[in-house]
Amino acid sequence: QKLDLSVVDLVRSGETLPKRLAELEKELTAAKSAWDAEEKRLTENERTRRDMEQRLEDEKDKIKKWEARLTDQRTTREYSALAREIDIAKKANQTLQEEITNLLKVREDLENVAMERREAYEAKLKTVGKEAEETKAKVADLDRKKAELESKRQELAKNVDSTLLGKYEILRKRRPVVLAAVRNGTCTGCQMRIPPQLYNQLRSGLPYDQCRSCQRIVY
Repeated sequence: QKLDLSVVDLVRSGETLPKRLAELEKELTAAKSAWDAEEKRLTENERTRRDMEQRLEDEKDKIKKWEARLTDQRTTREYSALAREIDIAKKANQTLQEEITNLLKVREDLENVAMERREAYEAKLKTVGKEAEETKAKVADLDRKKAELESKRQELAKNVDSTLLGKYEILRKRRPVVLAAVRNGTCTGCQMRIPPQLYNQLRSGLPYDQCRSCQRIVY
């Protein structure tokens, strides 16, 4: 019973640990997700800008080829049409360049936010992460101690009368304290008087019996 009560105390002392550990890990996950989200936005910005820069270079090369062909146009109409296409392409390139410039400006803001998120996550690792590791260590230590007590219990149980042990196990499902001493005719488990005859029998050598009030095993 002492071992069983020790196990109960261990379980009770560690009841809040899993919940606290889950809370800590949730905080860390949220901080990491916030950082990852900003890094993703930064990557998307970079990819979009590079795509636009490539398009701009391609369009510039195309305009150069068109400009080289201007002198080859045979009629004024053909010349004007190509010149108009070149003008439209240049205006489109100017718009594209403005979009690239805007992406560069946005990138600065994204970098600053990503850095803030990273620093916030690293700060969480130092505080919340440390507490999470300590909590994990406590859980592991409680599990180890519980395993040791249960191992000792198995060894002790081998020396207990099987009938008595069976009765004990049934009663233990109802309450943690199953065994109770009888002092001055009173069950120390429920503080009720036991029948005088039973008290005399226990005093004269009866190993154990059950309290008529609480059903605990009394001795």
